[in-house]
Amino acid sequence: MSAQIQVVGIKDIQLPVKVRERDGGLQNTVATMALRVNIPGKRRESCLSIFTSVLNKYLEDITYTNFSKILDDVKQALDAKSAELEMIFPYFIEKKAPVTETKGLMEYRCTFTGTCGSTSDFTLSVCVPVTTLCPCSKEISEAGAHNQRAEVCLNVRFSKFIWVEDLVEMIEKSASCEVYSLLKRPDEKYVTEQAYKNPMFVEDVVRKVAVSALDHPDITWFSASVESFESIHKHSAYAYVDSNEMR
Repeated sequence: MSAQIQVVGIKDIQLPVKVRERDGGLQNTVATMALRVNIPGKRRESCLSIFTSVLNKYLEDITYTNFSKILDDVKQALDAKSAELEMIFPYFIEKKAPVTETKGLMEYRCTFTGTCGSTSDFTLSVCVPVTTLCPCSKEISEAGAHNQRAEVCLNVRFSKFIWVEDLVEMIEKSASCEVYSLLKRPDEKYVTEQAYKNPMFVEDVVRKVAVSALDHPDITWFSASVESFESIHKHSAYAYVDSNEMR
């Protein structure tokens, strides 16, 4: 008896892509992609060439709309029951330092995940570095409080497209303070004092992200996690929330 292969694909393929920005521009970046199909049937011997040719067709403009077209093209070409595409890429946003307004590029890790089959789905994910400051440390210390860098990862489904920039801004407003790529001394003073005025546990951050996501009119589902890389512990602190468990 021969084994029946149900899923085939390619993974860890890196390609230059162009992603649309909120201001209307196109950003050049490099994406790591994984593309899979369920039961390709008669055409399985030509899967690899079809995968790569379809991806190359859309490299100039990877958008929410084109994402579904990629999946449709692959699904139809291979007579597959379903197709799934994951694209992980760094996305850069120019930020000004809070006091001197010195410009610098911030990198955010983003993921587009789409499926096409009996039903279709698309998830936008973004991971954002932030600062947290420990409320306990501030409460018990005569001077100072320990702070640390944390990472917030937000995954959303939506009824109307949401830009990466929108999610980044939502997350950064939910932390003790934002993180910047370039700071001068007046900026360092600001971010240090801002975090001190706004202490938060990881639970506080994930709660604020959840409230903002629940209030957003176009978000239909979300999950959010916060990992704080503790400055006085060997371990990290972590919190997670899923909107399906909140309603």
